[in-house]
Amino acid sequence: MTDQDVMDTVPEAPSAPGMHADIEIIQAKIEEESAFVSRLQDEVARVIVGQRYMVERLLIGLLADGHVLMEGVPGLAKTLTVSTLAKVIDTSFQRIQFTPDLLPADLIGTLIYDPKSSEFQTKKGPIFANVILADEINRSPAKVQAALLEAMQEHQVTIGQNTFPLDDPFLVLATQNPIEQEGTYPLPEAQVDRFMLKLSVEYPNKDEEVEILRRVSGGPAYEVSPIVTLAEILRARSAVQMIYMDNQVERYIVELVFATREPAAHGLADLVDLIHCGASPRATINLAKAARAHAFLRRRGYVTPEDVRAVGLDVMRHRVLLTYEAEAEEVTQEDVVTRVLDNIEVP
Repeated sequence: MTDQDVMDTVPEAPSAPGMHADIEIIQAKIEEESAFVSRLQDEVARVIVGQRYMVERLLIGLLADGHVLMEGVPGLAKTLTVSTLAKVIDTSFQRIQFTPDLLPADLIGTLIYDPKSSEFQTKKGPIFANVILADEINRSPAKVQAALLEAMQEHQVTIGQNTFPLDDPFLVLATQNPIEQEGTYPLPEAQVDRFMLKLSVEYPNKDEEVEILRRVSGGPAYEVSPIVTLAEILRARSAVQMIYMDNQVERYIVELVFATREPAAHGLADLVDLIHCGASPRATINLAKAARAHAFLRRRGYVTPEDVRAVGLDVMRHRVLLTYEAEAEEVTQEDVVTRVLDNIEVP
């Protein structure tokens, strides 16, 4: 099933006893709180041609309180898309350009000695913002990437002996170039696992590239303006958490994750020698969160297996570690996760 098929699918609401009234209440709440989504997407489309999949996944990260990692060759509007999304939301935004000489203190801040007071003063770094664009994150060494771990997981930063909470929402949207390109450092597994979604950004099609050409040569670029408030985002997040998820869907999520850890027990014996480590429990949590956000964007008050399938590849592709045998056979993480999604029975 393609993503477009999933988008066009409108299943019936769950009919479990006693759930009908609750679903109607949740549905009304979702329709009310999702009113800003179309406005936001239309405003972003004034600058970004195509890339609707990437924009939607960034929205899922924003609504589900999950960080997003985007991988693609230079020139695919990854940075422009993130900065445009940040501009249409009335919130604080910082772009951090990751370079080989970047230091952890350049990211989180440091202690500076004040000779007047004879004391050390805390100077906070650019990490103290609601939306962080970590541009070309894999062009800095591991010690800089590791400086993000505490901020991404615990929404706090420790400078010296003091710990400072980060504002809510706090979202890291990172871009990276393919690791085979010169001057890149592979992200540590612990770092990658902090990202709810990893997107593979593709080239635009011919019609989209013609439109890009016309816009660039047609005069000054369109300037977006803030049209969505922080309060709307926070209310939408609360609404996403209300979305109903049936026990069968929960079981389906767990089956998908366990199939990456115990493939033979799930009828995927040919994957045993290809998977070194399966998806972590964080994958289970993020699959549920992302599926709820996907349902929210479809203006639905309940999660279906199709929502899980729609986000499954982006949630799990970076959490399945492959063996040397898989690399020798040129089997990718996408190949393995796709096999899992295609072979686990949908409830």
